[in-house]
Amino acid sequence: MLPPWIKRSFEVAQIGTMGVLLILFVSPGTTQVGSLNWNWVSYGADRANTRYSPLNQIDASNFSKLELAWTFSTANLGPTPETNLESTPLEIDGVLYSTAGDRRDVVALNATTGELLWVHREDEGKRAEVSPRRLSGRGLAYWADHDDKRIVYFTQGYRMIELNANTGNRIPSFGVNGVVDLKQDDDQEIDPLSKEIGIHATPAIGRDTIVVGAAHRPGGVPTSKTNVKGYVRGYDVHTGRRKWIFHTVPKPGEFGFDTWLNDSWSYTGNTGAWGETSIDEARGLVYIGVEEPTGDFYGGPRPGNNLFGESLVAVDLETGQRRWHYQYVHHGIWDHDNPSPPILADVEIKGKRVPVVAQASKQAFLYVFNRESGKPIWPIEERPVEKGDVPGEWYSPTQPFPTAPPAYENQGVDESVLIDFTPALHKEALEIVKHYKMGPIFTPPVVSKAEGPWATLVASLSGSNWMGGSIDPETGIVYVGSSRSILGIGLVPSGTRSDVGYISGRAPGAQGSLSVEGLPLVKPPYSQISAIDLKTGTILWHVAHGDTPDNVRNHPALKGLNIPRTGHGGAAITLVTKTLLIAGEKGTITLPDGRTAAMLRAYNKATGRDIGALYMPAQATGGPMTYMVNGVQYIVIAVGGKINGAPQAQFLAFRLPNSEIRN
Repeated sequence: MLPPWIKRSFEVAQIGTMGVLLILFVSPGTTQVGSLNWNWVSYGADRANTRYSPLNQIDASNFSKLELAWTFSTANLGPTPETNLESTPLEIDGVLYSTAGDRRDVVALNATTGELLWVHREDEGKRAEVSPRRLSGRGLAYWADHDDKRIVYFTQGYRMIELNANTGNRIPSFGVNGVVDLKQDDDQEIDPLSKEIGIHATPAIGRDTIVVGAAHRPGGVPTSKTNVKGYVRGYDVHTGRRKWIFHTVPKPGEFGFDTWLNDSWSYTGNTGAWGETSIDEARGLVYIGVEEPTGDFYGGPRPGNNLFGESLVAVDLETGQRRWHYQYVHHGIWDHDNPSPPILADVEIKGKRVPVVAQASKQAFLYVFNRESGKPIWPIEERPVEKGDVPGEWYSPTQPFPTAPPAYENQGVDESVLIDFTPALHKEALEIVKHYKMGPIFTPPVVSKAEGPWATLVASLSGSNWMGGSIDPETGIVYVGSSRSILGIGLVPSGTRSDVGYISGRAPGAQGSLSVEGLPLVKPPYSQISAIDLKTGTILWHVAHGDTPDNVRNHPALKGLNIPRTGHGGAAITLVTKTLLIAGEKGTITLPDGRTAAMLRAYNKATGRDIGALYMPAQATGGPMTYMVNGVQYIVIAVGGKINGAPQAQFLAFRLPNSEIRN
């Protein structure tokens, strides 16, 4: 008798109105990629987080003809309208599901009209109010076994709730009346009103196991060197019973314990998995990205390399046992935590089909491994890095540097990355950076001093944050958005504010803007998309993503200059279809008619050439997704900001007019 997860690998679906039956079998040697049955069943389209769909009704010939099919505003969900709707919704069999609103309600919408079918609302009171991760979060998860269809999501107060997908009612047999309290059964004591731990990512579900991570408050100014640990757990999807736990800070006797010196494992916290998690069901592996331990920029109280901080860890889906890991940053002090979903794919490399996992990063490296063994596809070298002089800090003498693919964005800060629209602006930039320490990636933070340096300039906000990337499984090309900006990391004694020793800050008199006459200190593009070929480990192209911001286009110092499109800042979330690469703009511009606008853009996958752009009334805050219902393909994206003069967030759904649909 086959186990249930194997049974569910057989799928039969009717495609659109054409009456075609598609029978799929997911064998033990392959990974499901793309949106199964023309639905969008998981945050990243599938458990592999490819953000890929094989749909091709919308293509280069008609993208610009797309019309707005419907909108759904989240303004009345929760006591205050939110403007940062980061969700990528799911669509299953004509129903669109998402978290939304200030209170993180769950909504089910008719996927062709946007009509509200049901809403689930939880009022967690103080527990939600003190949460470090508020608003609507990144979305939810779906699980089904024949007619048993369930929605799983995390609340603001760090509870996991399971709902009937048809009605929105809790599943009584799951946990306690549909609820699992994630501040319990975590191998540590957690105050129900703790401000330190929560979650805003989506659950990841493989076979019958729900994988649960953790998120914490920003760590530049930690309250204490002692904090809640961000362990990762697996739960039974039927009952809510905990199946396993993985200690991201190892306990005595566990692998990696020796990387925590001076008993620092016992009190150090964080090391949560706050990004999305990927699952290879066939191989029974979960790929977990782990963030930095307590203290984003100072790690004096935690000497050692600090496994599994800033690592990719592959664990067994059924037991949680570590299969392999790779640490990207030893003893992190740059906030280079692991923020985005690992991408799983099978790629032809040197004539062999290789199962890979590719991880985009804040440091703008795309790390690529054999996902079975954990062996890097291309060598990763340990190279010496500069040792800092902050009192009490412990420094790793080396850090890992991938030899391929090359970095897809600026990594360090030197004179070559500074604004250079005109010689005068570049000269002003050089005067500004005299107050700071500059250097390549892994240049350590400094204690801020009025006489200088005020801080270390880093490209910490460059690379890919939680947005991650996407892959075309037919070509093995990854598309990843990145942003380009400069951050100054200065440290000051923590004094009575914390027992850490040093916290993020500036010394009195060490203040200054990292801009030149209101323009960014760094030269453009401020946002770009890169195409990276996993077959060869090379970058195929870059394209500036987003229009040139108003303050650059209209700046008097740039009058008369021909400035190419700069991009608008903020890393894009990309969607790949059979024919197109699609991404929404972060940031808005003012159109000639006075309207505020952002664009949903389409690009040629092979060249990066512009295909078309669609008007949106506010910037993209979530990722685009696509699906087909009744023979019609839709693209949906979340936007947020001021819309029609009022702060709100919306889902926008685009489709072709009937006259343009080819069956």
